[in-house]
Amino acid sequence: MTDSDAGVTAEGARPSRSGRGGKRERLVRAAVQVFHEQGVEKTTLGDIARAAEVPLGNVYYYFKAKDQLVEAAVDAHCEQLDTLTARLDTVPDPAARLKALVAGWVDQRETAARFGCPFGTLVTELDKRDDGLDRDAAKVMRALLDWVESQFAQLGRPDAADLAVELVAAYQGMSLLTNTLRDPGLMAAQGARLTSWIDGIAEQ
Repeated sequence: MTDSDAGVTAEGARPSRSGRGGKRERLVRAAVQVFHEQGVEKTTLGDIARAAEVPLGNVYYYFKAKDQLVEAAVDAHCEQLDTLTARLDTVPDPAARLKALVAGWVDQRETAARFGCPFGTLVTELDKRDDGLDRDAAKVMRALLDWVESQFAQLGRPDAADLAVELVAAYQGMSLLTNTLRDPGLMAAQGARLTSWIDGIAEQ
């Protein structure tokens, strides 16, 4: 998810040669983006090298195999989530923080319509593997759930854990439907519903 969409994902402009950090950082950003757009299995190291504008031979200096880039991409999602939640934590009201989270998801509705949730799609794909990367990805999703739970707890809800699962599951569901139906309007409508739902909980 990206810093902007909480989904847990680095989409947007492709990495360029100038002002975009070192080669390793560019490769990781490119991996996050290309894995989201193409899926892990369909992506080659050459695809990532082209997206990062790094010679293929240089990729092996930093990453000996694609799985190492997958692991780095999961770490990048974790870092982006940390950055996002730290920024949201500067908002004084927990309900406003949750609504800002939802607004970030909705802002990425066009991308979701094309490719789905950046992190949710990666988690789903890694779940079919048995190499430990699935468990690493699960930790990022757990971190999101824990943060959302803490917001509901600050609203005084004894069922904060259940509400956190409901909110994150609603996001994953609307991302899946938005992608399946190629309808960004669906995410906008569901985002508005979730915002009203949060308001209702805060008023109780």
